Amino acid sequence: MEETSLARYFYRILRSNDTVGETAAIYINAFINTVILLILGFLAFKIMRYIAESIIHGLASKTKTSFDDYLVENKVFVYLSNLAVLFVLYEFIPIVLIDFPSSEIYFEKFFEVIIIFVVIWILKSILMTFRDYLRTFESFKDKPLESYIQVFMIVVWIVGIIIVFSILTGKPLIKFLTALGAFSAVLLLIFKDTILGFVASIQVTVNDTVRLGDWITMEKYGADGDVYEINLASVKVRNFDNTITTIPTYYLISDSFKNWRGMSISGGRRIKRSILIKANSIKFLSESDIEELKKIELISNYISNKQQEVNAYNLKHEVDKSVQINGRNQTNFGAFRIYIDHYLEQHPDINKDMMMMTRQLALTAEGIPLELYAFSKDKVWANYERVMAGIFDHLLAAIPYFELECFEYPSGKDLKSLSSTFESSKNT
Repeated sequence: MEETSLARYFYRILRSNDTVGETAAIYINAFINTVILLILGFLAFKIMRYIAESIIHGLASKTKTSFDDYLVENKVFVYLSNLAVLFVLYEFIPIVLIDFPSSEIYFEKFFEVIIIFVVIWILKSILMTFRDYLRTFESFKDKPLESYIQVFMIVVWIVGIIIVFSILTGKPLIKFLTALGAFSAVLLLIFKDTILGFVASIQVTVNDTVRLGDWITMEKYGADGDVYEINLASVKVRNFDNTITTIPTYYLISDSFKNWRGMSISGGRRIKRSILIKANSIKFLSESDIEELKKIELISNYISNKQQEVNAYNLKHEVDKSVQINGRNQTNFGAFRIYIDHYLEQHPDINKDMMMMTRQLALTAEGIPLELYAFSKDKVWANYERVMAGIFDHLLAAIPYFELECFEYPSGKDLKSLSSTFESSKNT
């Protein structure tokens, strides 16, 4: 009764002297009530916003936990203040439109729809808060939390839209849920990629296939870089040339790709590269060759001990050394392999606890590949390349000391020099 009296306060004033007609008094009363409600709503909005942004934010900054800081950062309290203002306005609609019951229904539905969307936004902000908070824990930093948030938000949006349709049509919610069950086949078709992405996200997490920050290579999609985002639909890779490659999440479990995490967490990064040695530069070592190689500190003891062993064998078996191929002999190629082994053993950037060897591969038309296999302690790409380049710079410079030659295709200058030599010999 008091609400009715308050709602028609201006109507009674206008009608007290019969200066305004009844219809006009009703509209003017409704207009004044609406203006007053809007002013009160604006004041309430400002007060609630001040409480949310100043008082609550100040309190959050003084607490020990960081969770409330993330609530502030994601504007949860601001959205809650907006929701409180909407509820206040919604409660006053019957009073403001007391003389317009038909219009009151439409305004109430309008505010109910807005409230639904604000509630959805609040839920999203809370989920984003949990995501940011969980990211502070080491065990969650590399987990695709965005995928689960997106799935939950899809369900929330579907439920929210169903509720909105129920409000707008005035039909019970249960009827829309029943219709949704009949419409599920269509929904499965529409959200096929989303469902596959969700299942893939779970499998990726459970099987620990990919984490945020992993370096992956997927040649099919031109991906070669670090994973910086895993969401419901796709995995985003920042390639080393700063381009972005987007890979559907589902393909991480259906296609093959290379994850370099194992290398990153291991003790070293593999160096596996060959030097092509000309076959006709390989020879047995003569006495003078041996004396020269003894001057190389890394293999001086090896050359001396090995030659003593060779001499003892040849002497014991009375080998005819007038022909050098007879009996046992050292070769410049073998000495070079031992030199590389010793060089790697004393190199400060090579992990001595991991596989380390030099091996001769099958002969090719370009020469004999001498492969170096070892692991660099430094796994950072730029540093790793410097370590490997430094090693091969040294080895390439060392090859002439063993009277070996590297293979390379002749350049135009080489061909010109060869042609000049041929012409000169022809003329003579």
